[in-house]
Amino acid sequence: VQLQASGGGLVQPGGSLRLSCTAPGRTPSSFTMGWFRQAPGKEREFVGTSFRGTRIYYADSVKGRFTIFRDGAKNTLHLQMNNLKPEDTAVYYCAADSRLILSSISNHANYDYWGQGTQVTVSS
Repeated sequence: VQLQASGGGLVQPGGSLRLSCTAPGRTPSSFTMGWFRQAPGKEREFVGTSFRGTRIYYADSVKGRFTIFRDGAKNTLHLQMNNLKPEDTAVYYCAADSRLILSSISNHANYDYWGQGTQVTVSS
């Protein structure tokens, strides 16, 4: 599964961006699809995930500001980011996997499929 991420850019603090992640064909709803981010000099960190197309889980740092949702065809995952902060600046990656269990969703090492990353910069 080759994922394609898009939608990054430069935005001022308090602004919004929407990222999208598209998989070719039709991704089974049983796939877990999510987002990670990596800032310079830091580890890749969990942002949020759609666990097997059922429930959405978020990192505490983005709860209430970011929203993950899938489109009706189930092959595109969106990350709506509102009230962005400078500390949200990072390269954002979408990821997917067909076999994750709930306890492993926040560890990037457990995802088999990745997009190429898209830069999000929050700065005035």
